[in-house]
Amino acid sequence: MKKLITVCAVLVGALVVTTAAQQSSTYYPPPGAWAKKSPAELGMDPAKLKEAVDFALTRESSREMDFSDQERIFGTLLGSVPNIRAKTNGVVIYKGYVVAEFGDNTWVDPTYSVAKSMLSSVLGIAVRDGLITNLNEPVSVKVKDGGYESPRNAQITWKHHLQQVSEWEGTMFGKPDNFIGHEAFGEGEMKPREQMRPGTYYEYNNVRINRFSLSLLRVFNKPVPDVFRDEIMNPIGASNTWRWIPYHNSWVDLNGRKVASVSGGTRWGGGVWINAMDMARFGYLWLRNGKWADRQIIPAAYVKEALTAGGAANSPQNGYGYLWWLNTTGKALPGLPTNAFSANGAGSNTITVSPDHDLVVVWRWHRGSAADFASRVVAAIKPGTM
Repeated sequence: MKKLITVCAVLVGALVVTTAAQQSSTYYPPPGAWAKKSPAELGMDPAKLKEAVDFALTRESSREMDFSDQERIFGTLLGSVPNIRAKTNGVVIYKGYVVAEFGDNTWVDPTYSVAKSMLSSVLGIAVRDGLITNLNEPVSVKVKDGGYESPRNAQITWKHHLQQVSEWEGTMFGKPDNFIGHEAFGEGEMKPREQMRPGTYYEYNNVRINRFSLSLLRVFNKPVPDVFRDEIMNPIGASNTWRWIPYHNSWVDLNGRKVASVSGGTRWGGGVWINAMDMARFGYLWLRNGKWADRQIIPAAYVKEALTAGGAANSPQNGYGYLWWLNTTGKALPGLPTNAFSANGAGSNTITVSPDHDLVVVWRWHRGSAADFASRVVAAIKPGTM
């Protein structure tokens, strides 16, 4: 019996050592560089991966290169847009290494609603630092700028904002929450409907996301881009080329000085302008459960919760987490596991993460689903190499 216990102890000890060794061998790219490995070196079929990239290059976005369709699609601008965008580009990160890249990955462009997943990450920092200790607590407990004083808005919690079920009522920077009016909302205008109780109805709504972003500014007592830069992007070695650009009229008072509140997208201009390699670092942070090297940047428990489906009865059936798109039914990202997830922006600009494949795929300015490319990348992974 003693001999059996000793053998078991040795085996357990060996397992712990192996797990620690695996963790310590995980590659994290240093600032300014990302190591590359050939597909064959990591157990991928080079020909199939090339086919995947060739496919991606044929799916150029239908969006105008000069953003001349911006107001027609989204409504009157509140902030700036670039003069010209890049053509389709992207990068494939497998087992931590660059195995494929195409187009101009250094071009800084708006990433549209990928910024929502970035706002989710900023809230994760607030949880880490104890600024928000209960996601089910009404936002009005901490934010007292008048935005949550009405009986309806007083019910809204942080989780409601994260799951886009807040039904917040009001106007942000000249845009009302109801999305009614072609001039203000372009092709995205909505028909009038009855407002529902907070927490009971899902609506993808940038006005409410912008209210959420302002609330984060209030909690941190500093601009959201500063938090994102200092607590996330700098620690993961991102470049200094990205920008989180405010609207022209989104400056608010913070302790007697004017600071910019930023949007959760580029629907009306502004938003996060970033290159594909920095997007890949952001996606890689989430692939690694919020950890970068020896630092837990976003709490692992928060990451797990953020990637769990929830919300209201009418929330996306494929799964929607905390401002991340999920693949719970396997239908959102066909060909990928049900635990795969993505950050999606108009254009399309996408970050697709498949933990089961140790994979991050950034694909920018494309048409069709992000899975159209990512599933082809997965097909290039040889069986038994994971």
